[in-house]
Amino acid sequence: MTDQGDPLARIADALERISPPPVHTDWKIFPAYVWSGTGARGIETLDAPALSLLRGIDRQKDIVAGNIARLAAGHAAHDMLLWGARGMGKSALLRAGVNAALAERPASIALVQVGTDALPTLSGLFAELGQQTRAFLVFIDDLGFADNDSIGPRHLRSWLQGGVEARPANVRLAVTSNRRAIVTRHASEQDDPINPRDAVDDNLALADRFGLSVGFHNCTQDEYLAIIAGYTEEYGLSWDEGEALEWSKRRGARSGRTAWQFITELAGRVGKVV
Repeated sequence: MTDQGDPLARIADALERISPPPVHTDWKIFPAYVWSGTGARGIETLDAPALSLLRGIDRQKDIVAGNIARLAAGHAAHDMLLWGARGMGKSALLRAGVNAALAERPASIALVQVGTDALPTLSGLFAELGQQTRAFLVFIDDLGFADNDSIGPRHLRSWLQGGVEARPANVRLAVTSNRRAIVTRHASEQDDPINPRDAVDDNLALADRFGLSVGFHNCTQDEYLAIIAGYTEEYGLSWDEGEALEWSKRRGARSGRTAWQFITELAGRVGKVV
């Protein structure tokens, strides 16, 4: 019992009474969670297209979905780095892969999305997930580090392999990034007169810690049109090839994201929801 005559004790008791109770997360029931750094919020429905609708990335789809299925089955699986062109379905593929694994093995796996601002709390998240019986894919979207951030990349290397706080056996990391090296690289790295190779190797070493490093590239015109054709067939929409190409030209990109935006436009015109 605290000494009520002590002002500091009274303040501590008051703070304890008004503090919110610890957040308890049921890690068994939801297909996905969002980790805030102090707790997790369950997501009842993991929104993702069917794997069959993700076109133009067939090789990447086979690799990523297969690895997620192995994790869900309790087999050996890799941490994954999905890098490359924007809008080519990196994060959508991860969500779709988890949904496919859940359809095959209900409740076997969950996706846990972690914001980059919550990265320092990953060790606490791993401690919670390591006590569970199901598998978890911890997802960090669009990861990048500032030029002067040496701590973040070091922690990530430790979590991936060998560190005392490495992720438990039932957890794997999946990271998306626009760059394979994740950290920013400069041409000056090649010209540094003091061990110029060290800086480059240190940057690439982070990407090399991932068992799978899967590249995504801008799609060709034929691939872009094939993506649109798949979506229009799925949702019963009529479309014009010339208009689809004009849509991509106005946006300066051919990608899965641009194709989906065109599908949204078509559906909206005829009063449909996609």
